[in-house]
Amino acid sequence: MRIIDMHCDTLLEAWRRPELNFYDGDLSINLKLLKENDCLAQFFAMYISRSEMETMDSYEIIKSMYARYKAIMEANKAHIRPVYCVSDILKNQEEDVLSSLLTIEDGVFLDGKMERLHEVYDMGVRLVTLLWNYENSVGYPSSDTQEEHLRGLKPFGIEVVEEMNRLGMIIDTSHLSEGGFYDVAKYSKKPFVASHSCARALCGHRRNLTDDQLKTLGNAGGMVGVNFNGPFLKDDEEAPKIDWVVEHLLYMKDKAGIEAIGFGSDFDGIEDNGELVNYAGFGRLIGAMGKHFTDDEIDLICCGNALRLLKDVIGR
Repeated sequence: MRIIDMHCDTLLEAWRRPELNFYDGDLSINLKLLKENDCLAQFFAMYISRSEMETMDSYEIIKSMYARYKAIMEANKAHIRPVYCVSDILKNQEEDVLSSLLTIEDGVFLDGKMERLHEVYDMGVRLVTLLWNYENSVGYPSSDTQEEHLRGLKPFGIEVVEEMNRLGMIIDTSHLSEGGFYDVAKYSKKPFVASHSCARALCGHRRNLTDDQLKTLGNAGGMVGVNFNGPFLKDDEEAPKIDWVVEHLLYMKDKAGIEAIGFGSDFDGIEDNGELVNYAGFGRLIGAMGKHFTDDEIDLICCGNALRLLKDVIGR
């Protein structure tokens, strides 16, 4: 089974550590691990950290991280290449090369300026997580306070949704308020995702999706990528267990449908990888999934659903 993982924070760590060898460095994801463990494509997030924002403008962070990304891709072009659509992924697969899809986590860099969305599209960004854990010009984050959690998108946020549809960019609602999620569902004419989230019924974390949100995603042709972070899988736990990941996949299959689930590991963004250890844990996870899912279902979860979504949103 070839794997597409919709979210990791590996690029942030590589940017913070310019001396790091991206091929076999000491991160949860590196090129050696990807090559040895059946990766087809990895989504690499340019995550805008609040700690760096204390000394750098958010858009300058994007530009600096993008420069590091380009250098990594050039230095490792024998192993991995940037992709912008499904046909690029399939071409790389034929040539036995990994695929990298660039994303941004947190629309704070937009700051009400639509031209910045166009600029990052031209960089090759094909997915934007609308916000992180703080309010920005697009909308509001998830919250444990119900009144705050129900706040919707701002007017500029609705314009961003519509423009991302037009450009062919995937809208990611992970971290977004529930009200904002339903506004995306209302205004988006294309499928959207929650790239690294889990099921609220199994774990009460505010970032997890309710049954109705899961159904809404499925009905929209969207996807949820199961997050491997322990506190998203089980209340009051830190170290994730493989069986917990399988439980969420089974539950989300029931609520959203088999064609709406995939992976959003959050590797290199979580503090404890638990039983998964690093990217190599995908093999053990898929083995455990074999007790509950058919081979065809596992293939959809591993990569088929993500390829279909990319075609539906980006095209080709």
